[in-house]
Amino acid sequence: MELFVYSDESGVFDKAHNEIFVFGGVLFLSKQDKDIAARKYKHVEKIVRKNEHKDNFYELKATTVNFKDRNKIYRSLNKLEKFGVVVHQQRILEKIFENKKSKQRYLDYAYKICLKRKLQYLIKNNNIDPQEVTGIHVFADEHTTATNGRYELQEALEQEFKHGTYNWDYSKFFEPLFPNLENVEVSYCNSEKITLIRAADITANKLYRSILKNKESELSKHNNFHIIHLP
Repeated sequence: MELFVYSDESGVFDKAHNEIFVFGGVLFLSKQDKDIAARKYKHVEKIVRKNEHKDNFYELKATTVNFKDRNKIYRSLNKLEKFGVVVHQQRILEKIFENKKSKQRYLDYAYKICLKRKLQYLIKNNNIDPQEVTGIHVFADEHTTATNGRYELQEALEQEFKHGTYNWDYSKFFEPLFPNLENVEVSYCNSEKITLIRAADITANKLYRSILKNKESELSKHNNFHIIHLP
């Protein structure tokens, strides 16, 4: 069994000027599921392009379509498994923002934890048999992280899901989520070319806007959108 994850961010990780930062995305339990979702998403985009008189080369993102069409696109994702994390920047220690490396480490941690919580939820509800998962393919928008930090996210996900982690504070080892996992692949993609990255963009933006408007409950009432808050 292979899992396919598409994600994007919304907001700016800058404590001085921003209250929140968000990762959001969609997750598929098979290649067939993600291929079907991509075809359906392209069909919705075709309708929106016609409504907004845009040609086929115009990229439809949360920031480039009007409110009505943005919601139309998001509703087309209702049945998909979604996940997200809201980072409350004012609660984060100042030293995290001292340099790019520490900022990226925290973002990798936030990403890893929100994805883990989503997968744990799916395991708990018998949507995933952890013994059967052999591969995880993660696709993120290419602007999400610096080039030299891309391998660090893959290593963090491998450690969490394939090897297990050790908590030095409590001298406790946490078993890997998927004991038979063979590989974790992280790819950074151009959203113009990868359909489901655009779906992740819409998801992340919807979460970001919902938090700003205190309407998170409208999203979290759907069991397939798992949202966590950090720290």
